[in-house]
Parts: sequence; structure tokens; C-alpha cells
Amino acid sequence: MNIQKIALITGANKGIGRQIAAELIDHGFIALIGARDHSKGKITADELGEHAHAIQLDVTDTTSIGKAVERIEKDFGRLDVLVNNAAIAHAGDPSRSLDEIRAAARPSTAALDEVKAVFDTNVFGAFAVTQAMLPLLRQAPAARIVMVSSGAGSLALHADPNFELRRHFGAIYGPSKTALNAFTLAFAIELEDSGIKVNAANPGPTATEFNNFYGDRTVKEGAAEAVRLALLDDDGPTGTFSGFTFTGENGPNPW
Repeated sequence: MNIQKIALITGANKGIGRQIAAELIDHGFIALIGARDHSKGKITADELGEHAHAIQLDVTDTTSIGKAVERIEKDFGRLDVLVNNAAIAHAGDPSRSLDEIRAAARPSTAALDEVKAVFDTNVFGAFAVTQAMLPLLRQAPAARIVMVSSGAGSLALHADPNFELRRHFGAIYGPSKTALNAFTLAFAIELEDSGIKVNAANPGPTATEFNNFYGDRTVKEGAAEAVRLALLDDDGPTGTFSGFTFTGENGPNPW
């Protein structure tokens, strides 16, 4: 049996996902580069070297998820780490400015089709992938699941009238991450006696194509918390939300 640890990172052909994959490879993992477009995943895998393998994975497509499970089971027999990183910020016109995206997310006028599309990837996609990969994660001695979340989903922060970004809490991206946090905790509670640890990471405002390069954090800074949670030892926590804080240091985040 292959004793090298296996990690699947969804949405890993670019941005934070790619950085997470690269750093897990540096820690001795085989990284499976999950990507909707297999050709883009293969380019990234080739760039990252022999310990990276592209795997076609559209988190909104149950057939694609099922084929990914079959391939991982056939080639590796287990999964040590799952990083649910695949996400979209919106589902409207890609040429819209940040202000236009925020305006489109107002609860009174947000298009239901866009709300559903974002939830389909950010929430139900992560949920479906986690459910499907659980049999493989149970084959590992100490599996880890990391949900890449966001401070945009923190209800506690946005409920504070003094929080400077409160006015930007709309009905689309932020609530999708709130729901992802809820699923993180639900999985953590169910799996806490199994040895599988489930945690959520907040990358913070990281400049990537995902957000039109808005933010002042590098991809290395944005990936750091997800990597830390993927590498937790047996004494590490489960059911937590951590990462970027407005003090400038990574730490616990309010749900």
C-alpha cells in the first residue's frame, strides 16, 4: 500500500487552491488537483511536479464527483486530506465591478438564480464532495477535512453595528459561507469520535482572479490557515473557524 499521504484540493488549478496543493506537496503529500476543466488541472499538475495529479472534478456535478471517487479509490485506496476550496464569488456578468457585484447582492433585489448558483458551488458542492469522499477518508488513519470559508460569512461580525464591512453583507456570497460554516460544524460533530477532524479556514482578502485581485494578502498568506488545518496532529481541534483576523494575525474567527 502507498504510505505517502494523499490530499484532494478542489478548485486547485489556480489561486489559493494551487498554493495549498504546492505546500502540501512540500510536506510530503501527493496532491490531487481538482479542476472542472481537466486540461487546466493538468497544466497546474505538470507545473507542480511528479507528486501532483490532475483530476476532473466539477463539484456541482454528481457524475463528476462519482468518477473522482472511483479514480481515487482505484489509484490510491484512501484519502488523507480533503480541502473544499472550490468557490465562486458571484454568478452574474464577469465584467461587473466590485461595487456592482455588491449592489446585485442586496437582499431586496438579488436574483434568485444567482443566489442558487453560488450556493450550488460554495455550499452544496462542498457538501456533496465531502459526503462522497467520506468512505475514502475513513480508510486513512487520521483524515482531515478543511472547508475554505470566509469572514464574509461570519454572522457575529456582521451583527455588530460597529463592524466596518457590515453594509456589504448581502444575500449571495456571504450567506453561502455562513451555510458552509454550518456544514463544517455539523460534519465535525458527527465525525468527532472517528478521528476525522473538520475545520473551516478564512484566507482573508487575498488578491486572486477569484476576486479580481482585490485584497492585500498574498496567496501564500491566504493558504496558510488551510494548510495548517490540513496538517493538524491528533491533539488538534475540530469544529473550529480560524484564519485571517483584523488584527493582522491568523487566529480564531467568530462564527
